Amino acid sequence: MERVFNFAAGPSALPLPVLEKAQRELLCYPGAGCSVMEMSHRSSAFQEIAAKAQADLRKLMDIPDDYAVLFLQGGASTQFSMVPMNLMEKGGTAAYAETGNFAKKAAAEAKRWGKVVTVVSSKDENYSYIPEITDDLIPTDAAYLHITGNNTIYGTQYRTLPKVGVPLVADLSSSILGRVYDVTECDLIYAGAQKNMGPAGLTVVIVKRSLIGKASDEVPAMLNYALQADADSMYNTPPCFSIYIAGLVFAYLLEQGGVAEMERRNAEKSGLLYAALDGSKLFKGSARADSRSNMNVTFTLPSDELTAAFVKGATAQGMINLKGHRAVGGIRASLYNGMPIEGVQKLVEYMKRFEKENG
Repeated sequence: MERVFNFAAGPSALPLPVLEKAQRELLCYPGAGCSVMEMSHRSSAFQEIAAKAQADLRKLMDIPDDYAVLFLQGGASTQFSMVPMNLMEKGGTAAYAETGNFAKKAAAEAKRWGKVVTVVSSKDENYSYIPEITDDLIPTDAAYLHITGNNTIYGTQYRTLPKVGVPLVADLSSSILGRVYDVTECDLIYAGAQKNMGPAGLTVVIVKRSLIGKASDEVPAMLNYALQADADSMYNTPPCFSIYIAGLVFAYLLEQGGVAEMERRNAEKSGLLYAALDGSKLFKGSARADSRSNMNVTFTLPSDELTAAFVKGATAQGMINLKGHRAVGGIRASLYNGMPIEGVQKLVEYMKRFEKENG
């Protein structure tokens, strides 16, 4: 079977050179005599893999030494709980921006630990835009402001990070390494790996060291940032193979020119698709122009029947996972770093043919 263009929102496409290298090393990692999947996380071979992965990520994102980098499990959804448990006292207050489904879930989990104030929401327009956040909206006693940097379901993205007078927590799961961020503008960044970094199973947390170590004794050991940092992310067995693949991705991105080059490529890919949408009479983009994501492009057709026909036809032509999220329907094309521009070009060509036949 030939490889197809995978537009999935996550787990998503990985760069082909990364998969090829992993394939070569799968049976026997060089110098180890066994696969990474069989390797002890305490072995010198894996310690080197993890250390290089962290060093390469620090280089890619220019992460200062006063930030800890953690390789954890549980997906970004576990961070919905870890953030409030570590950054605010139980019963305290935190500010949340509601820009989509995952932002709502994060706020719902935080409510189990303290008071949540929703400072802005774009629900009034079906989360099709990113609302502005200003300091006067933030409660004076808020421990932090939480944002979801890119909304995979609705295809919106923060063009710039809000600058407020409280610590900023950013869920960058679907945009990390896809555009340049100044890490120092955030106090904590977290991201599931399965979109731009590697396979599911790994979650990266980048947190200012001065913020950790204040969690109460009620916080379970596995959910304590300080404990995880002190153990260098190996309090228990970490997601070894996912860390290994992420390390290969980090090395590949450095070879390609780093995050700035990925942002340029992603702007080119998304620009090509948005131009096709703006010039179409059949397809309609879902996100407001000033809030469009360069990672997830969402759009609709006039009927469910046309949508189903479009997805079926795309699948038959080697373009899979274009069906929109069940919460909103329509079409979603995820253009993460692993998606080559050839995939987007093929999609645009197919859209033009489909419109000619059905418009």
